[in-house]
Amino acid sequence: MDAPGRLTVALGLLLVGACSGPAQTPDAAASSPAGPAAPSASTATPGQAESPAPDRSGTPTPDPGPAEQARLDQRLRDAAWADDVELARRLIRRGADVNAKDDTVQSAYLISTSEGHLRLLDLTLRNGARVNDKDSFNGTGLIRAADRGHAQVVGRLVRAGIALDHVNNLGWTALHEAIILGDGGPRYVETVRVLVAAGADVGVPSARDGVTPVQHARSRGYDQMAALLERAAGREVPRARASDVLLEAAASGDADRSALALRAGADLEARDERRRTPLLRAATGDRVAVARLLVAMGADPDALDDQHDTPWLVTGVTGSVPMLEALLPAGPDLTIRNRFGGVSVIPASERGHVDYVRRVVRTGIDVDHVNDLGWTAMLEAVILGDGGPAHREIVRILLRAGADQTIADRNGVTPLEHAEASGQTGVARILREAR
Repeated sequence: MDAPGRLTVALGLLLVGACSGPAQTPDAAASSPAGPAAPSASTATPGQAESPAPDRSGTPTPDPGPAEQARLDQRLRDAAWADDVELARRLIRRGADVNAKDDTVQSAYLISTSEGHLRLLDLTLRNGARVNDKDSFNGTGLIRAADRGHAQVVGRLVRAGIALDHVNNLGWTALHEAIILGDGGPRYVETVRVLVAAGADVGVPSARDGVTPVQHARSRGYDQMAALLERAAGREVPRARASDVLLEAAASGDADRSALALRAGADLEARDERRRTPLLRAATGDRVAVARLLVAMGADPDALDDQHDTPWLVTGVTGSVPMLEALLPAGPDLTIRNRFGGVSVIPASERGHVDYVRRVVRTGIDVDHVNDLGWTAMLEAVILGDGGPAHREIVRILLRAGADQTIADRNGVTPLEHAEASGQTGVARILREAR
């Protein structure tokens, strides 16, 4: 990297302290040039509304006075730093302002973008967040999120209509910050991919040194990023074929080409001859990187094909926990049924997908759902399972999740009676001990 480029980075890092978070959270840096922070541990599912409507649930209190307003706003910012969504929701109902800033130019909305708090971001958007609001560096939430490698937040902000190529007072766009301040790792590759898919200007140089995103990436040895940016500049995907290219790339697992197809105008919900969308094709083939890109761009996790499968339902068949995690930010409908009338935990239990069942029962899915055959997940694990270690563990997981082992099949036979009749002594013992 040349001297001007190094000077720009040094300036950015020197200024980090200028708008850092409260003293009790020194690692929650407020400025977009802050170093990478760990992703949020939250796994709850956010909404998908592209143009969020105000959250009018509950009965708001009368307008507070100035002192109470200031106190509510500060409490909301504190809740934002802590990613306490339920407290934030209660404070907003009482009149707290998601756009109110403290003396470091932090608001609950801006905090959600830099810290990667996706559910909190959705809450602020539903309650009037000014999408293009600026921090003390004159940076948008998009720049802050890109700086930290929060690809899903970047995608959510893109769908909310944020300015893609805004330049902050360091002379950088979101794309610049993802490259210059990122580490070139998977989170930042994914972030750059989302920005490319969204149509960010890949040729604009950083204002102070005239260095383009490709040059910044090459100088740091981020060859995958640089190659993607060069391909984006070359417009390799014809607009007329963009949707077909997206379907092909989703099936093959080519996340970069998927991004280029979206950039060229591909229909995110294009269908193949079996009515499968790109996201469903990605889920079927366990193409997690593609799925994460498509989810960030707003793909529908509930789109049905001609077999009544959805991206979410397919995860119960494949047993892929990484794909489950990739789809959760899209807010899948856990009640949608497959062609057998079952929800995803049922085929997963039948097939012995232990890790999947362990994870999916934590989503709030109905573990006692009865499919068209008259079977619950517990019944399928016993009737169609082999009684081996995997199915025994699934029975334990279902029991711990509150599954009702007294639910019988259409003939009145319970899971315990099926286990005893089929010689699954280990399963029968687990069921007896749990009664």
